[in-house]
Amino acid sequence: MALERLFDSATPRSSRPGSARAGYVLFFALLLVVMTILPAQEGPVFHIDTKLVNLWVNVTDKNGAIVGQLTKDDFKIAEDGRLQDIAIFERESEQPLSIVLAIDTSGSTYKDRALEQDAGKRFVHAILRSQDQMMLLEFATDVHMLVDFTNKPGQIDHGLNSLRAGEATALYDTVRLASDELAKKKNRKVLVLVSDGGDTVKTTTYDQAVEQALRGEVMIYSIIDVPIESSAGRDLGGEHALITLAEQTGGKSFYADNGGLDKAFAQVSDDLRTQYLIGYYPHHQVPGLDFHRVSVTVPRAAPGVYNLRYRTGYFANPPAQPRHTPSD
Repeated sequence: MALERLFDSATPRSSRPGSARAGYVLFFALLLVVMTILPAQEGPVFHIDTKLVNLWVNVTDKNGAIVGQLTKDDFKIAEDGRLQDIAIFERESEQPLSIVLAIDTSGSTYKDRALEQDAGKRFVHAILRSQDQMMLLEFATDVHMLVDFTNKPGQIDHGLNSLRAGEATALYDTVRLASDELAKKKNRKVLVLVSDGGDTVKTTTYDQAVEQALRGEVMIYSIIDVPIESSAGRDLGGEHALITLAEQTGGKSFYADNGGLDKAFAQVSDDLRTQYLIGYYPHHQVPGLDFHRVSVTVPRAAPGVYNLRYRTGYFANPPAQPRHTPSD
């Protein structure tokens, strides 16, 4: 009855239909027409929020030279073998960098402290722009943050001057903790590791470290500081870990004894300045997978012409929570 009174009072007497019933019929007919038309004009009411997957891709030719002139049409992306549509493409992106520089100060590498300090300072001053930020960590038996994220090179310099020697090497703890900090950032996330790679603390496993890096979308650049050059004394297990950490996260590994730390840092800087950003919204996903593998190709190029580096995939589900057993 309230609706009837509202309609009756809102209609001028001169324009009212011959009877109230005809007016009500006309009103509800118009209301039905509006409800039918509006959804067709405004589109779907429900929206499925699909996560955008971003991949930072580096491309080099067979001689190792950086290739920076490819276009969106040159690339193809697949997830678990299923082609995806490229939604975002940027070439030679100037997006800000969030970098963690982590330096191994254990006994096996601390002999190079002065070289690490000087080369590290030159790297910081060369790569940091006003929109970038860097955190400085040192790791031996424990992981210590010397400088929190800053865009002031002088603060990093001060931190590098305070490196202290330790005994063991908490390599995987460093990867996990650095990835946790970088995961909070929204731009390009990079971990630069200077180490011989021999983890001797055993708190965090290799698998846990690489999972945390992949979850945080962290690219790892390993600068391998080999303590003994003769092959009989080299920690090949440690070197292999640093190499595979870089490969799985889309970064790269370098040897400090091949042209020195300065050359290795310069190669990291060049690599970060010539990346492609390729993003897609997954569709037709393989159901039931926790980890989705991605592949990026340049189909028009002959096999072996280009070498592409990018992270191997991403985790679709949050990490499993540890079980808590009630205390007695």
